[in-house]
Amino acid sequence: MSDPTDLSLAQLRDALAAKDVSSAEATDAYLSKIEGASALNAYVRVEGDKAREAAKASDDRRAKGEAGPLEGVPLGIKDLFCTKGIPSTAASRILEGFTPPYESTVTSNLLRDGAVFLGKLNMDEFAMGSSNETSAFGPVINPWRKSGSNATHIGADGKVEGGLTPGGSSGGSSSAVAAHLCAAATATDTGGSIRQPASLTATVGVKPTYGRCSRWGIVAFASSLDQAGPIARDVRDAAIMLRSMAGHDPKDSTSIDRPVPDYEAALGQGVKGLKVGVPKEYRLDGMPSEIEALWQQGIDWMRDAGAEVVEISLPLTKYALPVYYIVAPAEASSNLARYDGVKYGLRVEDPDIQTMYAKTRAAGFGQEVQRRILIGTYVLSAGYYDAYYLRAQKVRKKIADEMNEAFGSVDLMLTPSTPSAAFGLGEKSSDPVEMYLNDVFTVTANLAGIPGVSVPAGIDAQGLPLGLQLLGRPFDEETLLRGAKAIEDAAGFTARPEKWW
Repeated sequence: MSDPTDLSLAQLRDALAAKDVSSAEATDAYLSKIEGASALNAYVRVEGDKAREAAKASDDRRAKGEAGPLEGVPLGIKDLFCTKGIPSTAASRILEGFTPPYESTVTSNLLRDGAVFLGKLNMDEFAMGSSNETSAFGPVINPWRKSGSNATHIGADGKVEGGLTPGGSSGGSSSAVAAHLCAAATATDTGGSIRQPASLTATVGVKPTYGRCSRWGIVAFASSLDQAGPIARDVRDAAIMLRSMAGHDPKDSTSIDRPVPDYEAALGQGVKGLKVGVPKEYRLDGMPSEIEALWQQGIDWMRDAGAEVVEISLPLTKYALPVYYIVAPAEASSNLARYDGVKYGLRVEDPDIQTMYAKTRAAGFGQEVQRRILIGTYVLSAGYYDAYYLRAQKVRKKIADEMNEAFGSVDLMLTPSTPSAAFGLGEKSSDPVEMYLNDVFTVTANLAGIPGVSVPAGIDAQGLPLGLQLLGRPFDEETLLRGAKAIEDAAGFTARPEKWW
């Protein structure tokens, strides 16, 4: 048997079913690989003993004929998902020492289907970031580096120098999947935090429709925007993961009660007869020619696969980013008010309770989180609520209406995933506005609550991966994944990062 870590999730699932490999063997192989990839800083916590116990239990269930859809498959879990008995910190100092006594619904679903959890994956603190540099555990490193370059390497002090971002906030998930440190990973997307890191690491990332996956037990950033989804090596793996992650949850009032389709079965249907819209407003001034060329290539691939491609107009697109950066910080300001050092997590002691609150939050929250709390508190404050937050919500509704109207005439929309390939760590962190622009193609889907996917589609002149994004109708992930499979098949993308870590 070849190295189990080289198998896709679907291949590993089949190999486990055929008993060509055991879950214990696959889990040990992944744990060994994780140990040798500490330079990537993808995991904040590896649960080796628990993973081995779970793998043994999985092999026992299979021997009894009780195997689930993901039986014995080793996965990585973003540190935003609460996991029972395993510390869950959202990559923030303020949640130091917090060990949930409960399991998030999404991870419960994965455990129900037999998955094995290898550990918790690094991320931007409270999912706030586009480069995975805001984590209290330090930045995650992208396993990709520029072709012919030795810029990314491990220095004499053991630290990585010249690293590229894996994207954010789900940078640990994208880096771990790209480096084969797990078969697939959970992730979350509030403004692009699944699709952007997937694009920068040549992985497949799916942001489902808002309400498709339960948010219960996921540490909240912006409650009307957050949505869980998978990052995987290919479209089939993402479809398999999504089927297990999704489902109605009465504990989440925003969870939608409707059947979860067999996404994997939909992949063979192709895109013949579908109508694909290309929003002309996404052709931004100054967009790199390589992104423009890849977009055109994607259009050609869709036509060749039998889809009709038409230009559409979404004039309100230009307001999506400013609306997002009012609504998301406002909701973050409200959600993060609960972290005060009283009941759990970090506490900086002081006899005066107000001073204790202030010191705890100052010490526990990183700079980017503090920035967004301050922005959010400002736009919600008396005298500014109507001018900023209320107006942003009205524009958000118009953006959603415009998107839904467009889907009356097209089945899918095709856009680039990101405005650039992976950039260097520290390259944009000094300019928050420039960093926020990384979400320019992705935030609209969150504001409208529609599903989106990023698929690896090409390599730029520096040898770094680029992705194409498809957007779909609400709860029509089947058609979305059909389109993603068509792009994947046409692109024939097989490149992998050269191992340097």
